[in-house]
Amino acid sequence: MREKVFKLLELQIAPTVDKNTGRPGMELWKILVMGVLRLDLNCDYDRLQELVNQHSTIRKILGHPEGFDNHQYPLQTIKDNVSLLTPELLSDLNTVIIDAGHDLVQEKKDDGLSGRCDSFVFETDVHYPTDINLLFDAMRKVIENISGLSDRHGLSDWRQFKYNIRHIKRLMRIAQNKKRVTAKSEAKKEKIQKEVISAHQTYVDTAQKYLNNARNTVKILESSCKLSLSDAAIIKSIADFGVHADRQIDQIVRRVIMGASIPHNEKVFSVFEPHTEWVSKGKAGVPVEFGIRVCILEDQHHFILHHRIMQNETDDQVAIPMIQHTKKLFPSLHSCSFDKGFHSKNNQEMLSKELNVVALPRKGKLSNKSKAIEDSKNFIEAHKKHSAVESAINALEVHGLDRCLDYGIDGYKRYVALAVVTRNLHRIGDILKQKEEKRIARIKARHSKNIILENAA
Repeated sequence: MREKVFKLLELQIAPTVDKNTGRPGMELWKILVMGVLRLDLNCDYDRLQELVNQHSTIRKILGHPEGFDNHQYPLQTIKDNVSLLTPELLSDLNTVIIDAGHDLVQEKKDDGLSGRCDSFVFETDVHYPTDINLLFDAMRKVIENISGLSDRHGLSDWRQFKYNIRHIKRLMRIAQNKKRVTAKSEAKKEKIQKEVISAHQTYVDTAQKYLNNARNTVKILESSCKLSLSDAAIIKSIADFGVHADRQIDQIVRRVIMGASIPHNEKVFSVFEPHTEWVSKGKAGVPVEFGIRVCILEDQHHFILHHRIMQNETDDQVAIPMIQHTKKLFPSLHSCSFDKGFHSKNNQEMLSKELNVVALPRKGKLSNKSKAIEDSKNFIEAHKKHSAVESAINALEVHGLDRCLDYGIDGYKRYVALAVVTRNLHRIGDILKQKEEKRIARIKARHSKNIILENAA
């Protein structure tokens, strides 16, 4: 397994770079260890840096002899190297790891695999979104970026940027507090509504003024200064956050001042993680979650065979792709269980062609044919075992997939893929530990039996 893993790492991490010449970088083994360690402990990069620099056992795993190697890993070096692990590479590594795990648990290769498929919401690291606090987030970044750029080129236009941010925030708080005021009489309700509209109008007018000033400053800098690549990146960031600010100003005006409702597909729930979705799964005590659905398929040996990031997708849309992709990786998959959210007429027909047993409950009143299928022995057995997939979901959440600490959709996908690899490695470790405990128990039992026989003799 190690040889296959190393070969994949060499082929896919910086494939155009000669690993034998030039300045030495971080070894591929160390990159994988750090990535797995971070997710397995569900820690951030700061704790990971402390562990790889100070923890003696972890340093041995990384290849540093105790007491003879004082090499230290800078924080940015760790971040840059762990981010080289792509979702595609991790998917290939996962297949190698699962094959090795199956060799440990499967006595017969032709037994086949039975799976259970379910989805959960992996949350992004965002605050609760409202249109006015999203506008403040966008304006704060615009003002911070334009002030830094102006200071770098000697302009004094934004020397009071901290006051400007506090000014915007104060107006946001006023608008928030006006919305919280309640009244019973119609006259007071009408008065409060006028105050709410006035507070929001002042807020968006001030935000628009600062936004226009920032754009004018960018034009001045572009026309009178020689800008570097880093300056161009800052200007792009200002433009991107400016787009978010324009959208939120438009939505506040339409919703509060004009009284219109905003269609769901026009809403963005974070200016920093725009891929975040509003997900309502109907869980008790959890009315809404902010993130993206992730679908996983686990086999009877508790290995996660495949996962899928369900960006703008629902359960019934991913059932067939999940099975088809998993069967390409593991052709011995012959049965799978689902919950009712994955049901559709097309899914029932297509999955029955892919699998021998499809434990996918139908919605509504059952026909005689459907009832006979769901009363069959294979269906009942598969459906009884389906709830075990919740254990896999809980294990993923404990080992990293409670909240994404990486930025952007690419970081999100890498985080999920690395968590799946980590979980499967954790499962192999658990199997080896159980085998070792059974071996020790057998030795102790044999030793006790010999003592009894010697005493009897």
